[in-house]
Amino acid sequence: MNGYVKTAMLMAAMTALFLGAGYAIGGSGGALIALVIAAVMNAMAWWNSDKAVLKMHNARPVDATTAPELQEMVIQLARAADMPAPRVYIIDQDQPNAFATGRNPDNAAVAATTGLLARLSNEEVAAVMAHELAHIKNYDTLVMTITATFAGAISMLANFALLFGRGRNQSNPIALIAMMILAPLAAAVVQMAISRSREYEADKLGAEICGNPMWLASALQKIQGFAARIDNDSAERNPATAHMFIINPLHVFKRDKLFSTHPSTENRIAALEKLAGEMGSSGRGTSIPRAGASRTGPWS
Repeated sequence: MNGYVKTAMLMAAMTALFLGAGYAIGGSGGALIALVIAAVMNAMAWWNSDKAVLKMHNARPVDATTAPELQEMVIQLARAADMPAPRVYIIDQDQPNAFATGRNPDNAAVAATTGLLARLSNEEVAAVMAHELAHIKNYDTLVMTITATFAGAISMLANFALLFGRGRNQSNPIALIAMMILAPLAAAVVQMAISRSREYEADKLGAEICGNPMWLASALQKIQGFAARIDNDSAERNPATAHMFIINPLHVFKRDKLFSTHPSTENRIAALEKLAGEMGSSGRGTSIPRAGASRTGPWS
C-alpha cells in the first residue's frame, strides 16, 4: 500500500480516537475541542514530526566537514539505492542503534548513535545505514514518524481522561475507564502492526542496497547483544519512538511478544541468511568509504 495512503488512514483513525476521547471526557464540547487539537496535530505531524523525533533523541546534524566518512558512506549508499541522499545525524549514545525519519525521500534523515560507529565494523555500519535508507525509499518513515507522534499523544489523552474526568459529574465513568485502557492499547497495536512487517522488507532491500545480507545479519546480532546490556536513556524517556530503531532500544523488549514492535532478531537473521544463499553472497558488497577514522576494512 502506498505510504501516503497508509498515513491518511492512520491520521483518520487517530482523529477518530481523539474525537471519541474528547466526547468521553467532556461530551460534545470535549469532542469539538478534540477535533481542533487533532487538526493541529495532523498538520504538525506532517510537517514537523521528523524534527520533533530528532530533538527527542538530541540528534546533532553532521556533514562533510564534521563527519566526512559517514556522510560519504550515506551518499554512496543512496546512489546505489537510486534515491536522494538524506540528512545525516549522530546521537551521543553508547548503545549501538539507528533510525530514519522524514515524510518522503526528498525530506528525510538518518541518525546513528556513536555506539554504532564505535562498536560495529565498516561493513556492518554500511548495512545498518542501507536498512534505514530502505525505510525511507519504502516511505516507511512517513508512517513510523507520525505513529510516534500520535502514540505519545494517545498516552497524553489517557492522562487527561484520568485527571479531568474525575472533576466532571456528567462524565461517564465507564467511558473514562475504557479510554484509559484502550488508548494506550491502541497505540501499542498500531505500532506493532506497522513495525513488524516493514522490518523484514527493510532488511531485504537494505541487504540488496549494500550488496551483502550477512553484513546486516552480523550487525543485527551485535546490536541486539549490546542493546540488552546498555541503556538508551533518550529512548527510555520517549518509548513511543522505539519502533523507529533498527533494534528495539528499550529493555522492556522482554515483555510479552504480542506487543513487541520488532520481529525477533533470530527470525530476521534467518531470513537474511536465506537471502544470502539466494544472492550467492560471499563477501561482496557496495564499495563505500569508512564510517570513522578508526575504521579498518575494504573501504580504506
